[in-house]
Amino acid sequence: MTSLQHITHFYFIGIGGIGMSALARYLNEQGKTVAGYDKVITSLTKQLEEEGIDIHYNDDFNSIPAEFKNPETAQVIFTPAIPATMDELLRFRESGVPILKRAQLLGQISQTMTCLAVAGTHGKTTTSAILAHLLYKSDVKVTAFCGGILEEYNTNYLCSGTDVMVVEADEFDRSFMQLSPDIAGITAIDADHLDIYGDVATFEKTFHDFAALLKDKKLLVNEQVAIDGIKVGLIHGNYQAINIVIAGGAYHFDLQIEGDVYKGFCLQLPGKHNLSNALLALAMAIEYGVSIDKLKLVLGTFKGVERRFTYRINTDDRVLIDDYAHHPTEINAVHQAVREMYPEEEVLAIFQPHLFSRTNDFMDDFVLSLAQFDKVALLDIYPARELPMEGVTSQVLCSKIQKLDEKPTVITVLEKDDIAEFIEEMNTRVVVMIGAGDIGVEIKKLIIKPVNNEH
Repeated sequence: MTSLQHITHFYFIGIGGIGMSALARYLNEQGKTVAGYDKVITSLTKQLEEEGIDIHYNDDFNSIPAEFKNPETAQVIFTPAIPATMDELLRFRESGVPILKRAQLLGQISQTMTCLAVAGTHGKTTTSAILAHLLYKSDVKVTAFCGGILEEYNTNYLCSGTDVMVVEADEFDRSFMQLSPDIAGITAIDADHLDIYGDVATFEKTFHDFAALLKDKKLLVNEQVAIDGIKVGLIHGNYQAINIVIAGGAYHFDLQIEGDVYKGFCLQLPGKHNLSNALLALAMAIEYGVSIDKLKLVLGTFKGVERRFTYRINTDDRVLIDDYAHHPTEINAVHQAVREMYPEEEVLAIFQPHLFSRTNDFMDDFVLSLAQFDKVALLDIYPARELPMEGVTSQVLCSKIQKLDEKPTVITVLEKDDIAEFIEEMNTRVVVMIGAGDIGVEIKKLIIKPVNNEH
């Protein structure tokens, strides 16, 4: 790294985050000395510690070794999820040690490799994970920073070399403007993060600004995205999936590129949204130069990303699906996928709203997306970085769904401790648990129960 070559010590504040931990792994592999802070011990922080990275869990600047406080050779990386009032962050700001946001570090790394970046309000984690898998299995020397745990590899970081970088281009806080992409894909532009952007027009303009980073380079866009580029889609586009057949829980399709047809592709993930994601990843890999025959062989081996339509239980008695969906469009995609897989069965959805601002901005859309399920239960809103907003609660969302003419047969607000009992009472075989907060922790409590120990 040109601008970071003289840095020997990196200290991460919030090192256990999905994006931060991948960067910590990369720097550790590059021979740098890496340490950090996180609030809680998780499977990710345990893995980092096993790899030789020192982590502490108390906000205590004085306990940080002196070598991480040397402005000449140390660098601090932080995530915006960390409160600005955190003592370690404040003390580092006073110390003179250079401080970068996670996105700024990613941007610097992106200048050292051919950068393949995936942007979009939905689907960027799955698309970038598929792309990383395609390149890795096709013997490309790739370094991939993934926004989720890849099921096959049990990691959010893949590295077989440093010729190519695969990265999520995150629109939050305009982070993706730090990148230097050579090939980019855009999955979708549905308004989000309006607490940051203020209005839809400003949000959408930022994606146009990101597209402008490509200039004469290759920009691939989903068929529904209103930005000029190489179009990719299920209905039309320069790259198109045709002759789509569902068999054995998988999509089988042919790939049409500018009129030429390549037969015999397979994707094991359910949901049309995932087929669109896979198509964009294929197109980006082909534009980079990977052979179509190789890609055909490896696409069918992709096992998915944790918490993206992940089967936690799949037995004759119970199907429990875990998904990160936290935007109405994503909930619609989960609904489409589960109806496609279980067309004759009732479906119970348990949803934990994420952020008061997002719940407020898209309240009516959440009502319509959740009302598609047969039974619905809501957990309290997960606040993340926010303080409560007056009049914005799960109970308000619940009441609005109850007022619909066509509504679920059951709609209620649940306490976390009551989830297991509620699922048993509902006597519904197919259950989806969705949300970006700590609902994933609650799901893990369910799957370790003796009655539900089959996978």
